[in-house]
Amino acid sequence: MESLQQHYAPHNKCFGCGPANEKGLRIKSFVEGDKVVAHFKPEAHHLAFEGMLNGGICGALLDCHSNWTAAYFLMKRLGLDAPPCTVTAEYSIKLLKPTPMNVELSLEAEIKEITDRKAWVNATLSANNEITATCTGLFVAVKEGHPAFHRW
Repeated sequence: MESLQQHYAPHNKCFGCGPANEKGLRIKSFVEGDKVVAHFKPEAHHLAFEGMLNGGICGALLDCHSNWTAAYFLMKRLGLDAPPCTVTAEYSIKLLKPTPMNVELSLEAEIKEITDRKAWVNATLSANNEITATCTGLFVAVKEGHPAFHRW
């Protein structure tokens, strides 16, 4: 089964979610009902300190996964065949506890509120079924003329 990123943006080079970025995180997000989920296995170079994931990587995972959640549900709301290009307008993460490196991590995101151009998303990052970080964000569909308009 193809992820949202592989299906809609196979040439995207975003650090967090671009399938075409060989040095990126390349998260793969999948729709499950009214949520979008992903799994991620950290690599040694994602280290903050012994055995723990860097907080910036936690933020990038939550940001990109939330952005794809927004893009997918905006597409569905508008009846489009492909998601509109969306960007992060604002997001806030809370690092609740250190995130371990030696396990597969889980991301889960859902829409809190949505209009025709904006989506507010809540997301979590978990390790061993325990939430280690949360994210709330506002993601906006961009218009022609914005640098990100044709990114996928």
